[in-house]
Amino acid sequence: MEEEKPVMLKIAQILDEARASNAIHHRKCKELYALRSKTASSSVFFTSLCKTLLPLFAFQRRAASAERVVRFVSAFAAGRYPDQGHAAFLDEFLSFLLTASTASNRTPRFRACQIISEIIMQLPDDAEVSSELWDEVIDCMMLRARDKIPAIRTVAVRALSRFASDCENSDIVDLFLEMLPVEQIVEVRKTIVLSLPPSNATAQAIIDCTLDVSESVRKAAYCVLASKFPLQSLSIKHRTLILQRGLDDRSPAVSKECLKLMKDEWLNKCCNEDPLVLLKYLDVETYEMVGESVAGALLKGGEIRVPEGDSIRQYISSNSARAEVSDRCTPNIQLMEAEVALYWRMICRHLQMAAQEKGSDAASTMGTEAAVYAAEATDNNDLLERILPATISDYIDLVKSHICAGSNYRFACRQLLLLGAMLDFSDTSNRKVASTFVLELLHKPFDHEVDEYGNMVVIGDGINLGGDRDWADAVYGLASKVHAASGEFEDVVLRVVEELAVPCRERTADFMQWMHCLAVFGLCLEKARSYHWIKGRAIEPAELLQSLLLPAAKHSHLDVQRIAVRCLGLFGLLEKRPSEELVKQLKLSFVKGPAPISILACKALFDLAMWHQPQEVDWTLGQNISSQLQDYEMYSCPLDISEMDGNSNPRLLDLLYAGLIKDDWDNSVASEDNESVQGALGEGFAKILLLSENYQTLPACLNPLLLSKLITLYFSNESKEFQRLKQCLSVFFEHYPSLSANHKEIQVSRFMLQMMQAPLYAEESEEQRNTRDQPEVIDGTMEPPLESGEEGLATRIATEVAAFPTKKTPAEKSYVSALCRILVLLQFRSSEQEAIQLMRRLLNPVAESVSAEKDLVKELKRMANRLKALDKHPDQEISQDQANLIFGRLALEFNLELHISAEMPQTPAPCSSRPTRSRRRIRQEEESSDEDSSPTSVVPISVGAMSSRSQRVSKTAALSKITTAIRAPTIAEDDEEEESSGVTSDDDSDGSD
Repeated sequence: MEEEKPVMLKIAQILDEARASNAIHHRKCKELYALRSKTASSSVFFTSLCKTLLPLFAFQRRAASAERVVRFVSAFAAGRYPDQGHAAFLDEFLSFLLTASTASNRTPRFRACQIISEIIMQLPDDAEVSSELWDEVIDCMMLRARDKIPAIRTVAVRALSRFASDCENSDIVDLFLEMLPVEQIVEVRKTIVLSLPPSNATAQAIIDCTLDVSESVRKAAYCVLASKFPLQSLSIKHRTLILQRGLDDRSPAVSKECLKLMKDEWLNKCCNEDPLVLLKYLDVETYEMVGESVAGALLKGGEIRVPEGDSIRQYISSNSARAEVSDRCTPNIQLMEAEVALYWRMICRHLQMAAQEKGSDAASTMGTEAAVYAAEATDNNDLLERILPATISDYIDLVKSHICAGSNYRFACRQLLLLGAMLDFSDTSNRKVASTFVLELLHKPFDHEVDEYGNMVVIGDGINLGGDRDWADAVYGLASKVHAASGEFEDVVLRVVEELAVPCRERTADFMQWMHCLAVFGLCLEKARSYHWIKGRAIEPAELLQSLLLPAAKHSHLDVQRIAVRCLGLFGLLEKRPSEELVKQLKLSFVKGPAPISILACKALFDLAMWHQPQEVDWTLGQNISSQLQDYEMYSCPLDISEMDGNSNPRLLDLLYAGLIKDDWDNSVASEDNESVQGALGEGFAKILLLSENYQTLPACLNPLLLSKLITLYFSNESKEFQRLKQCLSVFFEHYPSLSANHKEIQVSRFMLQMMQAPLYAEESEEQRNTRDQPEVIDGTMEPPLESGEEGLATRIATEVAAFPTKKTPAEKSYVSALCRILVLLQFRSSEQEAIQLMRRLLNPVAESVSAEKDLVKELKRMANRLKALDKHPDQEISQDQANLIFGRLALEFNLELHISAEMPQTPAPCSSRPTRSRRRIRQEEESSDEDSSPTSVVPISVGAMSSRSQRVSKTAALSKITTAIRAPTIAEDDEEEESSGVTSDDDSDGSD
């Protein structure tokens, strides 16, 4: 001990100086090394150092001075020294730290792991450490990586990061991948991401972190991708995901990091600063939106500069060379690849937008500044003019060459069509040439192929012109620019429709001709601004409806039916009031058609309902418009859609709701995007609920019913495979409560109901379900038993509420109120008569528990009226023995004899027949009489049902007196006093004495 004291003093002095600044650490390491050399025994130095460091292990704060000491000690332990004893010292020191890392106290455990981590990160690769000791260190750090303290997990992961790249330590990578998805602390997740080595297994995990909720984790993910994953090592899907998420990130720091990755690493190092090579790596033909974002970001950052002489004109031969060959000979046109066409389109769009922006700035300013802006706008316009084809004819020849080249150049052709919006068609001759080309595009039929059985199969979606919505939009963009006058576009298209409809009206057209005609008419309906724009043209809209759309909806070919139903929906949106035949056909297609037809008909019906109001659509079919709840059969007795025929005329919402509750839709025919009929119905009703304020004529009581069904659909097993529906409903549930407090209350109640019902179905095993009684069959439909139905849940809630004492804490009051708001939403079946009678008796103590909330008491009273209407014997009361049978099935215990009255309390409470008594008299009667019932009770209870009341101390009696005064409302006979009635005040009570 005497030998250690001077050594400890010198070590303490060195550590004290080292904690002041990092700049002197190197010099102090030499002093500490010299001290170790001068010490007679290495064990004395080691012991002295460990004892001197003990206060550091007990220091909890993450102070800068403590961190400097940790780095200094780690640097000394990991340093290179000529003597042979340093390796032994390192082994001893690591063993000491490993022992400290298992301490029960968090502070020494953290300091030990922190120093180990620093040593490992600073230790040279050729350091002499025994393999057994390294194994102990790795095992210890893997154990500490699961520590409950986040700071310890962070330093442990950092220590393991150096061993993670070794193929022999694959268990470390497996540990990181296991921790990353479940880790809650941002700093730990960030450290794990930075510690992951590059591999196929870790690439997906790091890319997933680009969607992390924390900005620092997302930024770290892009740093790792930039430093460890070259462009060629990633798949095309991964490349596009990385850029799409990064460029669209809400955080500027993350977007900046993604731009740095794209420019510095991928563009400059992997693509030799050629943006076309980068676009080729991204497969812009498949991921067009990503290609547009990348090209736009590079143009905005000034990374793309058009060299002198490069333009679209280089892909078009000169007029003299073209005159020597035939008109349709393509060798005069050099075909563009997909990325080249996108590249030039983005450059032209950027130049056009920049010129317009600078021109606007020049117009809004004056003087030299305006001249500068005007010059910049002129430069951009000149460059754009140099890049675009010289004449309209050259442009049309370029597009035609790509059309003739086949489907492999369809993407490039569409990009060139989009360039047409940037050309000038003010010249009459140019407009005439372009108009002829537009007519050729409109007359171009669907691309198709012949299968092995000789049948023609349409290529594309079979709905939009050209089989592709993007293609149809590109054709419209060019056609609307050529025919820019008011109504000119509709006139041109309807003349084409009139020509194409001739064989369809004569019933000589094949299904390809039907689809082509409907696609062109659908483009006109979709782009027309109103019904006025298509009226009075070459062919009247009513004639097209009767001779084209309605017959096409009844065509034998499903593809013709599908596009016809879409056109019917668009046609109904343009009409001032949807026609009767149109609505009837959409309903018939929805009920009788296969899944793809029913989906489009469902969407069309919802669009008509939201555009024209549901009652307006019903009025079209001659139905009486009424907003009364009983007019909607979905609330009381939903329709059976399987029994409907062509003569049925149900209300629109009743029909759609019947489809929503139907669970046997035929999905054998594949639909677009793997949609389902129930998914389309769920999305439609979600839209109606979100916009419910626009439909004031709809009963508000329908909202809870529809919301409950959507919640059930969201949690059902059948909807798991429909990801679009799940995503739509998740967004809906997030936004619907924010619209109003009532929406929030209804959704919370319904979600609580769903959560309370879910365990009832999950508790029973398959064997139990097979051995127990089968569900009842009512009117040919399977019904769940009492335990699994809403009646059982209502009984459980009612007994839970009634079991609470009269005096409740604020938390208990909120809990009881929430339960009651769920209770009033539950529905009872008329077949459960005993449950109805039991609930009628339970509602009395339930209402008493929430008597202070008048609106809730009114809801309970409405529920009691509904139950009374369902009760076949309203004058009979359920006995205790009958109630015990129901309680036994529900595993409940409740003494029903304490609440024998079956009448609901009035709202507000009825006036007592006795005169008003003072508080003093009330107190005397409370203390002396156990037989009389309280005259201020909100719920009238008979004398025999009152339990004896024990004597109270004065303080308890005073509190009871105050509570009684608060709960006794002053009731007046007329309605005005009823609305303004309040609690009995102290002044009134004193005045009555």
